[in-house]
Amino acid sequence: MTVMRTMPSGRLVLLRHGETEWSRSGQHTGTTDIPLTPRGEQQARAVADALADFTFVLTLCSPLQRARRTAELAGLEPEVDEDLREWDYGGYEGLTTAEIRDRLGYDWSVFRDGVVPGETPGETVEEVAGRASRVVKRALAAMADGDVALVGHGHCSRVLATVFLQQEPRMGAKLLLDAGSLSVLEYEREEPAIRSWNVPAALDQP
Repeated sequence: MTVMRTMPSGRLVLLRHGETEWSRSGQHTGTTDIPLTPRGEQQARAVADALADFTFVLTLCSPLQRARRTAELAGLEPEVDEDLREWDYGGYEGLTTAEIRDRLGYDWSVFRDGVVPGETPGETVEEVAGRASRVVKRALAAMADGDVALVGHGHCSRVLATVFLQQEPRMGAKLLLDAGSLSVLEYEREEPAIRSWNVPAALDQP
């Protein structure tokens, strides 16, 4: 006898926070709690129209102000979830990839090579995936009844997507995610899949 599995019918919407000064300059922004730029606020407002197509039964947000402000301007009323914090970059906080590579002398990648302790301990990609797994578990339960929105950060959201897709977390290196972008994941029959990815906010002006 074949047992039919019921797959979640809702969609999982990932909204990366809008631009900050550090996202614009390429500095790694983990625990540092900095605000959106005016352009970042514009990006957050612009995504509201796209979100009107969804029926959210659960909305979660990182506690950091750049994510909370993005959610607010996008017309969402989220519950704060600590597990949606950005990757803790430890001793690489505030540095660009070029600066880290100059310091180390090789082509460093956070997904492949990780971070070192600094003012904070830092996290491994597996630890970020562990947090993401808890969020995905909550999301999947809610997706039985409707859509779920997660408002967060670049690297953490990329790892979270790999967890949803049941892939190895380092695959997140291949999932580019720009500030202010919108991505949609869902189930196609029994398979978790990408409906759309890294869709930019439609701004009225550059």
